[in-house]
Amino acid sequence: MKNKPFLCRPLLLTLVSLAWSASAIGQTGAAAGDNAQGAGTLRTCKETLGTLAVHEDQTASWWHTYRSRYPTLGSTIPVLRTMIQQSNCFVVVERGKAMKNAMQERAIDRSGETREGSNFGKGQMVAADYTMSPEIQFSAKGTSGVGGALSSFGSIGRLAGAVAGGMKTNEASTTLLLIDNRSSVQIASSVGAAKTHDFAFLGGAGGGGGAGGVGAFTSTPEGKTIVSAFADSYNQMIDALQNYKAQQVKGGLGKGGRLGVGQ
Repeated sequence: MKNKPFLCRPLLLTLVSLAWSASAIGQTGAAAGDNAQGAGTLRTCKETLGTLAVHEDQTASWWHTYRSRYPTLGSTIPVLRTMIQQSNCFVVVERGKAMKNAMQERAIDRSGETREGSNFGKGQMVAADYTMSPEIQFSAKGTSGVGGALSSFGSIGRLAGAVAGGMKTNEASTTLLLIDNRSSVQIASSVGAAKTHDFAFLGGAGGGGGAGGVGAFTSTPEGKTIVSAFADSYNQMIDALQNYKAQQVKGGLGKGGRLGVGQ
């Protein structure tokens, strides 16, 4: 009987390890020009496909649901733009809040207040060939049912049960749409999904000395799940675009189509 706790201890350590590794999933890194750092599993392109702006519809129902559930996560645009630039598949152009600052500098130049040679004349801005729109379709958190099954292993088993009972499954499904700005035709769409696990002791068990500081492995932000889902959406879109072939309509696009109506 004295050995029983030691037999269960590897189980506890395994649960802690699994919970930590699962909660560590996320997308980090940086990009500067075509140089990317920490792109990880993102698809990359040897040649860029065009310029792109990202538009997040904050009047849509998904945005209000997202903000009400996760008020601290903020806009999805910064992380999406980072991933896009990391991939080198598109050149990102600003069409968001910073656009006001760009226009403000041009207004200052026109007023004559900038130094000679500032070069803010017309014809400098780059057009956006495409617009990408993100949407979060579903995001939820469930509780692991493993905890109860482990409670029969004695004191260490009950501790392991508390660990497992504190494992939360985060799930998210995301959509990306790619629109050609000149024709308004939808070029591509993709749906991605991700599942990660948070880790937390129930009932404050992590604060006890017997847990060996396990309480430090608290629940990770749901944002990591959402970012992973967007990375999945983006990867699938790039896979499709690598073999892109324009859709054709007999008679030409927007000229009546082939599903005509009767007299």
